[in-house]
This record gives sequence, C-alpha cells and structure tokens, in this order.
Amino acid sequence: MPLALLALAVGAFGIGTTEFVIMGLLPEVADDLHVSIPTAGHLVSAYALGVVIGAPLLAAVTARLSRRTVLIGLMVLFVAGNVLSAFAANYDYLLAARFLSGLPHGAFFGVGAVVATTMVAPERKARSVSLMFLGLTVANVVGVPAATLMGQHLGWRATFLGVSAIGLVAIASLALLIPHDHAHAPAVGLRRELAALRSLPVWLALGTTVAGFGALFSAYSYITPMLTDAAGFAEGSVTLLLALFGVGATAGNLAGGRLADHSLRGTLFGGLLSLAAVLALFPLLMTTEWTAALAVILLGVAAFVTGSPLQLMVMEKASAGPSLASSANQAAFNLANAGGAWIGGLALAAGFGATSPAVAGAVLAVLGLGVAATAATVDRRRAVPGRERVVAAHVPEPTRALHS
Repeated sequence: MPLALLALAVGAFGIGTTEFVIMGLLPEVADDLHVSIPTAGHLVSAYALGVVIGAPLLAAVTARLSRRTVLIGLMVLFVAGNVLSAFAANYDYLLAARFLSGLPHGAFFGVGAVVATTMVAPERKARSVSLMFLGLTVANVVGVPAATLMGQHLGWRATFLGVSAIGLVAIASLALLIPHDHAHAPAVGLRRELAALRSLPVWLALGTTVAGFGALFSAYSYITPMLTDAAGFAEGSVTLLLALFGVGATAGNLAGGRLADHSLRGTLFGGLLSLAAVLALFPLLMTTEWTAALAVILLGVAAFVTGSPLQLMVMEKASAGPSLASSANQAAFNLANAGGAWIGGLALAAGFGATSPAVAGAVLAVLGLGVAATAATVDRRRAVPGRERVVAAHVPEPTRALHS
C-alpha cells in the first residue's frame, strides 16, 4: 500500500475528530456561550447540514480540477472552519463556523476514495478505501477522547485549535505524499459527473447506504441510555464503552476492506445481515454488563464492515464520473445519521423500552438488505458478458468509441 494513503488517513482523522468531539463538549460550550444544552446541540446539526450540502456541491464545482489540488483546498477550508470555531465571539458565529467546518467533510472522503483507488492494483481497491477510512475510526478511539479531555481542561476553544493543527499536518502530508500523476482528474467535467447520478444502480447503492447506516445510528444515537438504563452501567463508564465501539469499528473497517477485495457484494450482504442480527439481539445482550460491552464491540464491527464496500459500490456504478457520486455517498451517510436517530427516537417515544431503537435499527438493516438485493437483480439484468467490474476508471474517448 502506498504511503500516500497515510496523508488521506490523517485528513480523515482530523475530520472524524472535529465531527464527534462537539458532542462531549456541549456542556462546556453551552455554559461559556450562555445557551442551553439543547440549543448547543444545534451545533451538531449545523455540521451535518454542512456535510450534506457541501459533499455534492464542492465535488461538482471542482470536477475539472486536479484531485490533489481539490484535497488540499478542502483541508484548507476545514482548517479555516475550525479556527473560526475557536475564535467564535458568540453562539451564532460558532453555529456558522460549524456549518463551514462540515462543508469539506463529504467531498474530502468522496474525492479521497477515488484517489485512493487509483494508487493501488485492482485487487486492492477496497482495502485502499478502508485504509483512508481508518483515520475516521481511529478518531473515535483516540482523537475524540483526547480532544474532549483537552476541551475539559483547557477550554473548548483549545480543542478546535488542536484540530486545526491536525488539519495543517494533513495539508503538508497531502502536498508531500500525493503524487501528481495519480491525482489529476480526467477531463470528465460537471456534465458527465451529473450524468453518472442519473443511473438507477447509483441510486440503489446510495439507498443501501442510507438504510444500512441508518440502522447503525438508530441504535448508536441512544447507546448511552441503553447502557445505563438497561445494562446498569454507571454514566462514568460510558466513555470507555464508546471507545470499545471505536475499536470494533476499526476492526470491522479493516476486515471489510480485505473481504470486499475478494467479494464486494458478498461482503456487503454479509455485513448487513450481521448488523441486523446484532441489533435484533440487543434486548438480550443488554441484560448484563459483559454482554452489553460485547454488543457495543459487535455493533462497531458489523456496521463498519460495510463502510468501504458501500463506498466502492457507488464508485463502481458511477465509474465514468465517480467523484460526485462518491461524495454524494458521504451525504447519504449523514442522512442516515439524522434519519436513523429520528426513527430510533420514535421507538423510544412510543414507549417500547430502552433497547427499542436497536430493534428499529434491525428493521432498517433488513430494508438495506432488500435494497442491496434489488441492486443485485438490476445488475444481473444489465450485465455485459466478459466485462469485469471497474472502479473509478476513465476510458479515453477513442477507446470508448471502439467499445460502443
């Protein structure tokens, strides 16, 4: 694996840290800016809104630029958003800065995934994507706890300055390690990128992402009350248990990358089936502390086994213009975050019990399996004999004409 993947992982680490650390700092931010904690919670939504809007928008407007230049520019925007967050004079300024910080998130992962697959042999493409995502999962194990402690002891503004420093390291790494010859986009342009999004298989792949990761966030959004009310853990133990989720997510991400290089669709089906099974067993697993801890780890493994296969699936289906579709998949992840949390909340509000969001998540995972099965059926009907799957490949126009 090329060292350049490390640069992508460093950027992913910084992005993952800034996305999730705000959740642990809401009391400090609310107290300092004189707002309620529910009002401070809108900072999470502002970031997510930035991801959903920024992912397709920035990928579209940079369609003809060098991907290396795009990645560096996105990290510059990321640093700017976090510096502005650190020096925000009031809540409204911080809300705007968080939105700005979220804008480059999806496009970075989307374009970065395309670049990662161009630097490796065809049989290692899924693994290259998983290594970039490794920065995101490690952020949940190391970056978020460390940044939270920094914020609690030095103030929440220091956390955003620390994350900005990570962004600067990522910029330097991208400039030094991403080779020019692997980072230039072919002359695809916005029209072809948009044309790729008109494909039914692309939308089925995006739908699988929304349903599959909606299943995760239906449960994970309410994991704390499950652990305290159902399993009986003290609130002080939750941080350690969430770190265990990060460990499971890291293991699942790496395993998913390796397995997907052997069987992309098989890994996707297996991951979604495992996720449905784990979530369906949550009411049983949350009855004792040790089984609850095991459930948290298994949830991370099962959910993130599907991460790189889903990203790669979208890129395959939009191979003529992959950057926009790949970035749109990141927007789909965030829609899954919001939608899954909403569905899990409905289950709780209906009085079905502390573990009911996990059962609702199991239903979403089964729905994801159904969408994935539909996509497989569509692919079989459209299959061209003798043609192997192509990821983020560009066929020159003369060659394409010969194949037409």
